[in-house]
Amino acid sequence: MPYFTLPDLGEGLQEAEIVEWHVNEGDSVKVDDLLLSVETAKAIVDIPSPRDGIIGSLFVRNGDLIHTGEPLLAFAGDEGTGSQTVVGNLESQDDSDNQDHFVIGAVTEGHHFGGATPAIRALAQHLGVNLEQLRGSGPNGSITFEDVQQYANLKHSHGDSTPLKGVARSMAKTMASTGQQVVPVSLFDQTSIRHWAAHTDITLRLIQAIVAGCQAEPALNAWFDGNTLSMRVVEKIDLGIAVDTPDGLFVPVLRDVGNRKPDDLREGLDRLRHDVRNRKIPAKELQGATLTLSNFGTLGGRFATPVVVPPQVAIVGAGKRFIQPGINNGALFEDVQLPLSLTFDHCALNGGQAARFLAALLADLSAPPM
Repeated sequence: MPYFTLPDLGEGLQEAEIVEWHVNEGDSVKVDDLLLSVETAKAIVDIPSPRDGIIGSLFVRNGDLIHTGEPLLAFAGDEGTGSQTVVGNLESQDDSDNQDHFVIGAVTEGHHFGGATPAIRALAQHLGVNLEQLRGSGPNGSITFEDVQQYANLKHSHGDSTPLKGVARSMAKTMASTGQQVVPVSLFDQTSIRHWAAHTDITLRLIQAIVAGCQAEPALNAWFDGNTLSMRVVEKIDLGIAVDTPDGLFVPVLRDVGNRKPDDLREGLDRLRHDVRNRKIPAKELQGATLTLSNFGTLGGRFATPVVVPPQVAIVGAGKRFIQPGINNGALFEDVQLPLSLTFDHCALNGGQAARFLAALLADLSAPPM
């Protein structure tokens, strides 16, 4: 059903008020039949039909304000969702002796000064589009004709979108906010773990290495306030541990990891993961992390750029182990490599601090087991 939009009325006039409709829904019209009259800042202008057809829907009422490029009406009985503008004469009732002749080409972009106008709201209702799901591309975030039409085309082709809920919605909001606050930089490296025993607890080994990194460069165990440009280096390492669940990603906090024995850390990890997967973890156990570990390699992927969530300044990522050739005294052997990623907020840290932390972490992982 093609849309007939308000044409460019010339002389910089980008809006008009509907004075009177001369047709109703269901009426048959011929090309150049009078459709409606609109009032601009300079004159009352009569707008003719650009084609023969049947009036399907009227999107504005008498007294409504409409902007150039917004839909006035839809013609019934045609396929598709195109748009049309006038090619013909627009007669000004205040200057009938000097008629203005406008040749209108493509639809110009609508100009909006606030929320959705009546024409846009009517079009959205006609197409079954929920305006609350749209982010306007017009001035001041206003919703334009193109926004509604594009969303309607997507809906027609792929069905309705599903609003995020629960954990997924919370994560999306957090990530969107993070992207506005953090200037992320990532470092990547890998280290041989061929010497690790088969039964090595990889997560505990990574935690031990993170502690070593924080001892070498304490600035990575910190909170940064971007509003006040202030930094607080935290003595105790409260490590966020990313846990994947069917309901979404959770990051419970393992407290004071630098001062706990391995058995105590393993018990704490198991309890946190159990509580997360059963959705019984207290909210306080998801707050207050000073640094985060994402052991994404248990699922797949070698390197990544994990997202730093303020006020933290860094996150460590451990990828999937892989085999590569090694040489020892001229003999080839299979070397097991562990890939590591470190993403940090360049607003709070410099590259030297991050590199020192990563070097200490790698050195600890490469050292013989204690």
